[in-house]
Amino acid sequence: MGGFFGVASQQDCVFDLFFGVDYHSHLGTRRGGMTVYGKDGFNRAIHNIENAPFRTKFDKDVQEMEGNYGIGCISDYEPQPLIIRSHHGTYAITTVGKINNMSEIERMLFDQGHAHFQEMSTGEINATEVVAALINCKANLIEGIVHAQETIDGSMSILLLNQAGIYAARDKMGRTPVVIGSREDGYCVSFENYAYKNLGYSDSRELGPGEVAVITDKGCTTLVEPGNKMKICTFLWVYYGYPASAYEGISVEKMRYRCGEKMAERDHVKPDIVAGVPDSGTAHAIGYANRSGIPFSRPFIKYTPTWPRSFMPTMQSKRDLIARMKLLAVDDLIKDKSLLLIDDSIVRGTQLRETTEFLYQSGAREVHIRPACPPLLYGCRYLNFSRSSSEMDLITRRVIGRLEDGEVTDEVLQEYADPESEKYARMVEEIRKELNFTTLQFNRLDDMLDTTGLDHCKLCTYCWNGKE
Repeated sequence: MGGFFGVASQQDCVFDLFFGVDYHSHLGTRRGGMTVYGKDGFNRAIHNIENAPFRTKFDKDVQEMEGNYGIGCISDYEPQPLIIRSHHGTYAITTVGKINNMSEIERMLFDQGHAHFQEMSTGEINATEVVAALINCKANLIEGIVHAQETIDGSMSILLLNQAGIYAARDKMGRTPVVIGSREDGYCVSFENYAYKNLGYSDSRELGPGEVAVITDKGCTTLVEPGNKMKICTFLWVYYGYPASAYEGISVEKMRYRCGEKMAERDHVKPDIVAGVPDSGTAHAIGYANRSGIPFSRPFIKYTPTWPRSFMPTMQSKRDLIARMKLLAVDDLIKDKSLLLIDDSIVRGTQLRETTEFLYQSGAREVHIRPACPPLLYGCRYLNFSRSSSEMDLITRRVIGRLEDGEVTDEVLQEYADPESEKYARMVEEIRKELNFTTLQFNRLDDMLDTTGLDHCKLCTYCWNGKE
């Protein structure tokens, strides 16, 4: 995942850029970057933020940067923004998205005479550099951005900065948000709309799917009209989004309350307390408690002074360990209690199984698990939700593989995606037994989609049912 922020101001933009980017720290783990354009041209800084927060790493750079236009990012994988010199002139570029057809694009670009790409330390090519190469295939920047969007299988939202302003492009199906804020002395562009509120900007508008606009200190002008089809990621509300966020006008926090309410309406267990795995499970649990009348409690407290972010470090085994270490139990709220615990999702199942075992060891009588979304059956093709090397890392796929003796086709998966089917019930029961839950009941896809208030056709559900 990742997030970006940009500012076009009549004043120096560095302060706003610094804090606007920092407000996206919940979306990435590995790199942070800022680039500003001023009287001396471009000035850029990129730092590793795996072991220190963005603000700490960039505090010195902010003192040295100056400019009226700037873009920055929090990135899970690629160092960015990049500064590119081409026949379009020099520009800075940052992206959020995922390229599934990277090998095909590489071959196409090499066949067209592209000389080389620089490998990252992982041995992979920087996706943002590939996007820049696609843009440079065309005669002007706008044609190049559209060409990149049309060539990429996956999704790709882009901020591109040059002396004319900031070119903002939302991915062609609108899977990720791009929002514009305004203030009397300038404009900003952001992944998260709350990121500019405390900086004095007001909501201006959201770019539509595939829309390309240029932002200057005078305004935001559409250069490529938006398309009429949208498939925004539903996981933005369930998990990714910060509670203060809103996408397409729909509040993350309110959606999670409604999600919990829907889950309560379909449930029949009577635990002593309802709790959420902090932080993303908390709002779902509040909604559940409000509707059911069962008291909300916090038997877990997340220790945030030195571990403020859930995404660090990037090695999965270490992330699992840190996730356990960050959650501190309140024994008096656990011992001899029947607990209903809501988490945003079950991916591999490792952390939730260990959490449940810890609750039993702390004296819990029962642990009922309620994931706030349906079973994840497919790896995300669009947002790098998980960098797993195989979909078999998903607990659902491992269980289905056992139940089907390894013969798992899309047709079979569709049967398991149906919450009314016998195969779905068998899968859920196998997961319950493997993870040692008292009971397990997933949120239903139709209920979850209803809680957004958007037409279902506008929401991406690929990870749950494989439908794009």
